[in-house]
Formats: sequence, C-alpha cells, structure tokens
Amino acid sequence: MPQHDTDLHIAGDGPDEIPDPARIEMAAIGESLRAGWSDFMRAPAFGLFFSAFYVAGGLVLLTVAAASGQEWWLMPFVVGFPLIAPFAAVGLYEVSRRIEFGKPLIWREVMGTVFAQKDRQLPSMAMVILLLFMFWVFVAHTTFALFMGVSALTNITSSADALLQGRGLVMLVVGTIIGAGFAAVLFSFTVVGLPLLMDREVDFITAIITSVRSVALNPAVLLCWAALIAVTLFLGILPLFLGLFVALPVLGHASWHMYRHLMPDAEIR
Repeated sequence: MPQHDTDLHIAGDGPDEIPDPARIEMAAIGESLRAGWSDFMRAPAFGLFFSAFYVAGGLVLLTVAAASGQEWWLMPFVVGFPLIAPFAAVGLYEVSRRIEFGKPLIWREVMGTVFAQKDRQLPSMAMVILLLFMFWVFVAHTTFALFMGVSALTNITSSADALLQGRGLVMLVVGTIIGAGFAAVLFSFTVVGLPLLMDREVDFITAIITSVRSVALNPAVLLCWAALIAVTLFLGILPLFLGLFVALPVLGHASWHMYRHLMPDAEIR
C-alpha cells in the first residue's frame, strides 16, 4: 500500500473519491483480530482510556437500576450496547492509523484528531446511531408490555420466572429477533461508515451507502464478524462491564483493520 499523508482533511477541502469495496475471505477476521490485539498491546493506555467511558457509563446505569429495584429495566440497554459501542472505536481508529503509518502516539494529537470530528460528518452519523438506539429501547419496553402486561413491568423485579415460561419465552424470542434486526441495520451502516468518515472527507450518507455495499458484497464474512463482535461485547459486559476494558479496544482496533480489508485502496488523510 503506498504511503500517504496521514493528516486529517481540513473541512472544505472537498469530497474524496470512494474506491469500490473489496470482496474478502473469512481469513480477514482472524487477521483483523490479530492486528487489533497487536495495536492494543502497542498502545494499551489509549484503549483503556476510551473504554473507561463505557465501563463507567454501564456501572452508573447498573447502580441506578439496582438502587431503584428496577434491574430488569437495564436489560434493553445491555442488549442494545453493541448498537452504540462503535463510538468507542473512533479514537481507536486514529491510534491504529498512526501505528500503521509510523506516526507518534501523542495524546494531544490523537485527542485533537478525535475532537476535530465535530466539524466534519461524524456528528451526523452519531445522531443516526443514537436515534436507532433510543428507538430500540422504546421498542424493547413496548414489546415487554405487549406480551407480559403493564403490571409485569413493576412485578418482574421480584422474580425472573415469568420470563422463562409461556408468554415470557415468546417475548424473549420476539425481542431477540427485533434486536437482531436493529443491530444488523446499524452494523451495516457503521462497519465501513465510521472508519470511512475518519479516513476521508465524505458525507455521512455516502459513508452509509458505501458501508451497506460492503456488507452486500461480503454477507457471510461480515455476518460472522458482526456475531463475533456481539458475543464478545456481551461476554465483556457480564463481569460488571469490566471485560470491556479489553473487549472494546481490541475490537475497536480490529474494526479499523477490517475496514482496511474492505477498502484496500482507501488513503489515510
């Protein structure tokens, strides 16, 4: 891959050309994970820093829910966590990009690059992600009420048995299918869309379209990649969110390398 200037575009430079997505093999998953682990080991402080925000947020939610005796209300947020996890990767993309091109990992420069995104297209993508996440929470609670009844919304905290029989099981199946649909849509938007917005001067609609095209070209590989991300994040959440200190940075760095597989001719700006 030719070497390019790794500085960010200045807003107003004009849109970049977008190369066609590449067709990739299953081996790209292993290669991306190995590269992600290598980047995390190379700069662990950055990974721990960016993931700390999500760990802290999860612990705050858990504390509030437990204090109010409404732990079950936390479930839609936990299940929907993979929907907003890509935000943690934004700073990690910059770290991986600098490692890739041998640039120094200076905190001021890395954070400056992240904050500079406010003047580009990333906030628009952020709104799409947050709106989908909030809609998912609303749909999850509505699904619960439809199957279990309004009274169960207050009584469920005393026993989980209602979720493991009859309508509870049906509700869990339906809710899982709906949640998977939300996750699939958002994954299709962001797997290439987010790193592309970091890498090139493009509008967020173009980034989303390019990302969906990449998924359509590699459905089997990216389905496995999405499933791996979801399972890893879920396992990271289980030990009081603490597993995210490793899961998020490794997956964040790996996502950058997966982007490189999908857009091999993309230039780092």
